Amino acid sequence: MENRKNIGLRVLPEVHRKLQYIARYEGRTINGQVGHLIQTCIRQFEREHGPIQVEGDHAGP
Repeated sequence: MENRKNIGLRVLPEVHRKLQYIARYEGRTINGQVGHLIQTCIRQFEREHGPIQVEGDHAGP
């Protein structure tokens, strides 16, 4: 099984409803949509600033 971390996230009800709408539109769960948005943010950041090195990460330059 893949090692994953949990993130507790509190949002306003309106934000939750809108995120749920977008997730359904794109064929994802809310969890899947949030994961997709996070990955998109990381890719954009690394394009602009270079790869992010984190402790325990053996990949990279």
